[in-house]
Amino acid sequence: MRPLGGGLRGGGIGLLAGLTLLATGQPACAGAWNLPKGQGQAILKYESIRADEAFSPDGDRVNLPGDRRDSAASLLVEYGLDERFTLQMKGEWQGGRDAFVDYQGRGPLEIGVRWQAYRDARNVAAVYVGYAHGGEGRNAGYAAPGAGDHDWEARLLAARNFGVDGRGGFIEAQAARRWRSGLPDETRLDLTAGAPLSPGWMLLGQAYAGAADDGGARWLSLETSVVRRLGDWSLQAGWRTAVAGRETPAGQGPVIGIWRRF
Repeated sequence: MRPLGGGLRGGGIGLLAGLTLLATGQPACAGAWNLPKGQGQAILKYESIRADEAFSPDGDRVNLPGDRRDSAASLLVEYGLDERFTLQMKGEWQGGRDAFVDYQGRGPLEIGVRWQAYRDARNVAAVYVGYAHGGEGRNAGYAAPGAGDHDWEARLLAARNFGVDGRGGFIEAQAARRWRSGLPDETRLDLTAGAPLSPGWMLLGQAYAGAADDGGARWLSLETSVVRRLGDWSLQAGWRTAVAGRETPAGQGPVIGIWRRF
């Protein structure tokens, strides 16, 4: 199965940008912003993407021979090692089905460190370096979609808060290079913008783009979601749609997340 570009694997850690201030005046603690020393957060997410069309090698929409479904449940944990370094770990359970394959199994296991290179009252820049071990599918002969046997990733993150204590919202950009064993290497770009709706509520707009080095798969997906903060908990609900690409499904579907700070 080809990975669902910009879907289950396209976001990288770009989704972490969602819980910055949420109009509460508290320090940002996700995405490019590092966690304070001794503090952490866990993010449980579920994504269900369906497609009956795909983007051809020329970028045109074509019908698939059968409906395709991709789903993933993931758990990401971050922990502040000190004021400049945050540890990040992630695991997934993935499933997929189309006209040719019925797949279910453990997705990639990832571990990495994010270094806070710069930070002032409104701006922040960081560098992430991580390693991922490929998944183990239950359908013989198939690995988890989108993961090589051993992957390495380097990611640059930059963001800016607007207004007093970020109450005016934020914007963040992430650029990543992923070196994949057994699959073509990839370049990825994630963009996120957040606007507070009211105290404790935030509207997010996100874009995930990427391209494989072999000239094959390319993708661009857009996502809109709402995040509600309830003390140490936050809930996210959104919808993701693939709007352009090559050799990748034209999928769409819901994204649900539960966040817990500790």
